[in-house]
Amino acid sequence: MHIIRLGDIDVDVVQKDIKNLHLSVYPPTGRVHISAPLRMNLETIRIFAISKLGWIKKQQAKLVNQKREAPREYISRESHRFLGKRYLLKIIEHDAPPKVEIKHKTLEMYVRPNTDTPKRHAVLEEWYRQKLKEMLPELIEKLEKKIPVRVAECRVKKMKTKWGTCNVDARRIWVNLELAKKPLHCLEYILVHEMTHLLERHHNSRFVDYMDHFLPQWRSYKDDLNRYPVSHIDWKY
Repeated sequence: MHIIRLGDIDVDVVQKDIKNLHLSVYPPTGRVHISAPLRMNLETIRIFAISKLGWIKKQQAKLVNQKREAPREYISRESHRFLGKRYLLKIIEHDAPPKVEIKHKTLEMYVRPNTDTPKRHAVLEEWYRQKLKEMLPELIEKLEKKIPVRVAECRVKKMKTKWGTCNVDARRIWVNLELAKKPLHCLEYILVHEMTHLLERHHNSRFVDYMDHFLPQWRSYKDDLNRYPVSHIDWKY
């Protein structure tokens, strides 16, 4: 790994067997990382980084100002969100496999006695995952009636820097597990965004025109998504 210094910003550079440059700014501190093709010289990479310096600083400022949830202990009366609504967690001990049930204002988590915090976390995380998986087919089917693409597969995974991503050639979409906690229209916005990439790979004027056509209120939805606090995560690399 190489390090390029741009003023007070250090950029980690890793060269791989890839075709294009990839720039990322990682939470929580705004660490900057570039993946570059093996044969590309460092000066070319430096010039690329300098050209993106304004964007880098903007992303770092967002991360510094972004609200974060306090660390969760997964105990009764602790606040958790599902589809944007706030629920109080209720821990119920029982001698059976774990499960989570949603009630009017509570999330009831059934766990075996003496279940520790990491396991409770895993139980709730798996519940979020299953809920998203249940919602996605119907949402995608509805959006496919407006967007002239066919999604081959949509998966859920934990992602540190993106709300969604896609493989254009395979027509495969991934959505961030954290979207289970956000309002439903935020999930819709991410799906439209990734489905639009199946028509246009780049964030150019054509892409924006598509977004305006398929989801005219997408800017408002994007703002809503960015206003919600993100999870407390012990970021490790």
